[in-house]
Amino acid sequence: MASSLRGEVVKLYKNLLYLGREYPKGADYFRSRLKAAFLKNKDETDPEKIKQLIARGEFVVKELEALYFLRKYRAMKQRYYSDDKP
Repeated sequence: MASSLRGEVVKLYKNLLYLGREYPKGADYFRSRLKAAFLKNKDETDPEKIKQLIARGEFVVKELEALYFLRKYRAMKQRYYSDDKP
């Protein structure tokens, strides 16, 4: 059981690390915060608590994706639509 959870945690960490490349405050800022968050919970052994932490991490992934989609949407809107209203 612990090995499957470990795989999920590693996958989540890699996914967050990948998403952090485009973080508005910079990749280094994101990487340091991510590492600190994972190190804070490195000694957790309760499977239920680990599952809760994974769920929280997956929520953060969804929030980051929404942030990036919103930023891309705003950029496209600025390119193709003018703010002048007749």
